[in-house]
Amino acid sequence: MTASDLFEETYSALLANKTRTGLTMLGIIIGIGSVIAMVAIGQGSKGTIESNIQSLGSNLIIIMPGAQRGAGIQISAGRGSSQTLTVDDSDSIQTDIASIKAVAPELSSRYQVTAKGTNTNTQVVGTTSTYPSVRNIEIDSGIFISDQNNSSLSKVAVIGPTVRDDLFGIDVDPVGQTIRIKKIDFKIIGMTKSRGGSGFSNPDDMIFIPLSSAQRFLAGNTYVSTISVQANDQDSMTQTQADITSLLLERHHITDPILADFSILNQSDIIATASSVTDTLSLLLGAVASISLIVGGIGIMNMMLTTVTERTREIGLRKAIGAKSKDINLQFISEAIVLTFSGGVIGIIVGWLVSYAVSYFAGIATSVSINSILLAFGVSAGIGIAFGYYPARRASKLNSIEALRYE
Repeated sequence: MTASDLFEETYSALLANKTRTGLTMLGIIIGIGSVIAMVAIGQGSKGTIESNIQSLGSNLIIIMPGAQRGAGIQISAGRGSSQTLTVDDSDSIQTDIASIKAVAPELSSRYQVTAKGTNTNTQVVGTTSTYPSVRNIEIDSGIFISDQNNSSLSKVAVIGPTVRDDLFGIDVDPVGQTIRIKKIDFKIIGMTKSRGGSGFSNPDDMIFIPLSSAQRFLAGNTYVSTISVQANDQDSMTQTQADITSLLLERHHITDPILADFSILNQSDIIATASSVTDTLSLLLGAVASISLIVGGIGIMNMMLTTVTERTREIGLRKAIGAKSKDINLQFISEAIVLTFSGGVIGIIVGWLVSYAVSYFAGIATSVSINSILLAFGVSAGIGIAFGYYPARRASKLNSIEALRYE
C-alpha cells in the first residue's frame, strides 16, 4: 500500500461518520487545550511572582526581628514580633561590611490616616533617604525624605498614588497638602510613582515619613521593624548575608546562632522558594488537565474498536484480494494518529485562545511556552499510537474467511 493510498483510505474512513469522528476528536481537543492553558497559567503566575519579588529591590537582603520569647511569655509570637533591631545596628552594617551598597532601616505599622473629611487605613513606613535606592522607589512629584528631615524630626510625608486617590481624589497633586496620623499633622512633600500591587504589601498604598519622627511620635520607642540591605551584586549576596549574621550576633552578644534574635531573608532564596512552589502548582494543574487526555485516548480506542467491528467484512475482503496483516494494521493505526494529531493541533489553538482570554478578561498573567506545545504534540501522537495499536492489531489478526461470513 502506497502512502497516497493509505492517506486516501484514512481520509475516507474518518469522513464516513463525521459526527463520531468529531466527538472523538473533541476529547483530545479538550485534553490538549486544558493542559496548555493550565501550564500557561502556572508559568505566567511564576513569572509574575518573580517579577514582584525582584521589584522589591535589587540584590536585596531583609533583616527582621526574631520571635518574641523569654520569661513571662506563655505563647511564642511569630517572627518579627520582638523588638531587637535598632538604628545603631543599621549604621554598623553600613560601616563595617564592605560588600554593601546601601542600607535602609524601617519602622512600619498600619494607622488610620485622615485628610479634609476623608480617611484611609494604610501602611506608614518610617525610613531614611536611602530607602528609594534600596527598594526601587521612584518619585513622581515633589521630593523624598532627606537626612535633614530625619535629624530635625520633621513632620513630613511622601505618599503613594493609592493613598492620594483615597484621600484627595484622582489626578490631584497632593504636594503641600496636610494629612493627620495618630492626631499629628504631616505635610506632604512628595508622591511616589505607581508600581502596581494589591493587599497589605502594595507599594502604592504606603506613606513614608522620617524614621526619627515615626519612632518619636508614632511608636514611642527607638527600635526598627526591618532593615533592608542592598548588596553590591548578586554574587556577593551569600557572603554579605553571612557577614551580617556574624556582625549582629556579636552586637547582640549571642554566641549560639540558633538563639539569634533576628532572621535574615535573601532575595535569591525567596525567588527560589517561590519558583519551587509555582513549578509544583504548574505540575499539579498539568496533571489534573492531563486526565482528560486519558479519557480522550479511551474514546479513540472505543471508536476504533467499533470501527473494526463495523468493517469486519471489508477487512475480510481486503485480505482475500491480497492485503497483508501489516497493511490492515497500518491503516487503522494511521486513522488513530490522524484523529489525535488533528485534535492536538486544534487543542493547541484552543489552549492558546483560552490562555489569552484568561489574561485579557481575568487579568491573570499567562505564558504559553514552546515546550508545552511540543509536549502537547508528543502526547497527542503517543496517545494515537498507544490507544490505536490494540484495535489495529485486532483488525489485522482477523481471519479473512470468517470476516467475510460476518453479518
